[in-house]
Amino acid sequence: MADSGTQTAVSGRAGAAGLPGQVLVVDDEEVVQDVLRRLLGRAGYGVTITGSGEEALSVLERQRFDAVLLDLMLPGRDGMSVLQEIQTNHPELPVLMMTAFSSVETAVEAMKVGAFHYLPKPFKNEEVLNLIGQAINQLRLREENQQLRKALLERHRFEKIVGRSRPMQDLYRMVDQVAPTRSTVLIQGESGTGKELFAQALHQRSGRAAYPFVVVNCNSIPPDLLEANLFGHTRGAFTGAATARKGFVEAADGGSIFFDEISSIRPEIQTKLLRVMQEKEFTPIGSTEPVRVDVRIIAATNVNLKTLVERAEFREDLYYRLNVITLTLPPLRDRIEDVPLLVEHFLQKFAAENGRAIERFTPEALNRLVRYPWPGNVRELENVIERAVVLCTGREVGLELLPPDVRESHQAALDESGGDLPPGVSFNEAVDAYERRLIESALTRAQGVQKKAAELLGLKPTTLNEKLRRFRTP
Repeated sequence: MADSGTQTAVSGRAGAAGLPGQVLVVDDEEVVQDVLRRLLGRAGYGVTITGSGEEALSVLERQRFDAVLLDLMLPGRDGMSVLQEIQTNHPELPVLMMTAFSSVETAVEAMKVGAFHYLPKPFKNEEVLNLIGQAINQLRLREENQQLRKALLERHRFEKIVGRSRPMQDLYRMVDQVAPTRSTVLIQGESGTGKELFAQALHQRSGRAAYPFVVVNCNSIPPDLLEANLFGHTRGAFTGAATARKGFVEAADGGSIFFDEISSIRPEIQTKLLRVMQEKEFTPIGSTEPVRVDVRIIAATNVNLKTLVERAEFREDLYYRLNVITLTLPPLRDRIEDVPLLVEHFLQKFAAENGRAIERFTPEALNRLVRYPWPGNVRELENVIERAVVLCTGREVGLELLPPDVRESHQAALDESGGDLPPGVSFNEAVDAYERRLIESALTRAQGVQKKAAELLGLKPTTLNEKLRRFRTP
């Protein structure tokens, strides 16, 4: 026995030893307990019996079940209260409510809270077995779908990066080729495209993976403090320097240091960084002794460094030292076929973090996500998915849970205007919007696979590829 009053007819994990599933019965009537123990046991189920809601919740914390038969009228906590707590802590677990006080109102209330179904007492044995079988089959199908979706995501992940589009595949190959070398890498891309993730991938796939990966966000550190943070200082080097301190560059010795938004650092710091790259050494503030380091420098920027060089705002020699290998990350609007995969990734992530049993976005919501231009790139998409998951109370995320700017974009106005042109929209724009909508809908249905989308549209794959390139060209 697990607890006083808890009876286990067949023990073990759900599905083990050929069992069709584990069922928790919560009922204080001995006659009902005995009937269900015999009925479910003969059908091959593992059965655990508890006589109160508190006892059942305690057992659920220690053992995994595939279904729960829960009586509405229990001593202490009533069944509806227990159902609500099960839905909060075990949202995927199907619960069948039982009561001798059957009424439409009670059934509706239980179903609204999240009960799988409702059994009035006295129940028919065949009905109990049928509903238990349906509940467990639905649970297993959901688990299988989750495993398949997880496997699909893993096949198209690169470290923590999600994407299977041609631009991303090209980047993955470049990272694999460049990571084992000692070369400096400059990562270019708009904000939110994942520059730090690619920097981490370069580090993890290099021979330096066992050593530190240090991130320096050049914009987040005040300019007056950046030099001391990067190169360290001796005791008494300046007011407030009560003790000596190592900087980020020394902390990264043997590993990699990532300078995010390197364009913002001041000229005097650029000079010291150039020395680190050329001489493999630097001098802490207040010291006269150089410190030797072996670090790989990875830098990122969302502006054109060459333009800054031409305006004398960035050292030309440092620019050429940084620009040995360049990775240019595409904005999300240029790899729109990755949106469904990213949506699935973030849905699983935030559903797990928030304890939500959300299975998918509705087709209308997913189509809108695919059509939106994503000026904030993957970071914006991630925020939108997190918001939708937090606000969702069911198993599907609908269009109404998307932010207004996603629901009401200019592209959406073109898509939904019917035969009337919105003000300021030309005929060519409307035609392009309709064609784009057809292509994006086909890509959504094909889960981003261009060859399959081309078949759905009756186009050659090369023709579809040309149209996609045209749409991505500003």
